[in-house]
Amino acid sequence: MDKAQTKKRIAKLKAEINYHRYLYHVLDKVEISDAALDSLKNELAKLERENPEFITADSPTQRVGGQPLDKFKKVEHSSLMMSLFDAFSRQDMEDWQKRLLKILTPPNPPFKGGQPPLSLPLAKGEKKRGGGLDYYAELKLDGLAVALVYKNSRFVLGATRGDGQVGEDVTQNLKTIEAIPLVLNQPSAKELADIGLTKKSIKALEDALAKGTIEARGEAIMTNQMLEELNKKYCREGKPMLANSRNAAAGSIRQLDSKLTAERRLDCYVYSLMPPLIKGGKEGFLQTHKQEHGLAKLLGFKVLK
Repeated sequence: MDKAQTKKRIAKLKAEINYHRYLYHVLDKVEISDAALDSLKNELAKLERENPEFITADSPTQRVGGQPLDKFKKVEHSSLMMSLFDAFSRQDMEDWQKRLLKILTPPNPPFKGGQPPLSLPLAKGEKKRGGGLDYYAELKLDGLAVALVYKNSRFVLGATRGDGQVGEDVTQNLKTIEAIPLVLNQPSAKELADIGLTKKSIKALEDALAKGTIEARGEAIMTNQMLEELNKKYCREGKPMLANSRNAAAGSIRQLDSKLTAERRLDCYVYSLMPPLIKGGKEGFLQTHKQEHGLAKLLGFKVLK
């Protein structure tokens, strides 16, 4: 192959490997065997070794870095990364809603006394009450909160939450997580309209994907199954055992050598998209958390259903 043919073949291989990565790690589907996928990856790696000028940061071969880092760089978040509030009773939930309504309730609230009934499952013997607010509920995962920044649809920065204002740059380690796309999907106008985006919002999103910045936030985790497999392996090798999946995920992300992170085979679920995707008012990109999940999934992220 000449240089032009080689470049074209490398682009085709990257697209095909990315497609099968998305099917397997995000949608839990398989279309080809592991051996066939390994063959595609090996061909790509060989072509890139022979033609290093065609290697790009978003290539599947670049998920694991070379030399270990000396230390992590600090990075300031675009907006505060807050921790979640824990509620252990119905009263906790009702108190939370009261605090919420102090911020959200308009001058002339639609609910008598300005306080709607809480939309929680009914207790035994409790009668259903009229009205209420709508909520979108999802599971809370126990891992390490991360911010994922994309420029022109390419993954350029991954950071830990840190103190909420400043975290650590762990981009290379997050690249080892196959559920995190190195390049965002480009949803069709119909797919975006189906989740409720207006024509104006669709155009703005297309511009952001082409030449803007998109930030997603989520949770990097280790599954209990992976924890069990690793502990069996470490036990055989006489290595220290991992205490629990939460500590294991956090410790894996903070390894200075990305090869060690890759060995842990972490997962990642996105739960939030940041401004300018999220805005208030009629001109906002997204109006509900359900739409956030819908768009995150269309962009190629793994989300909780």
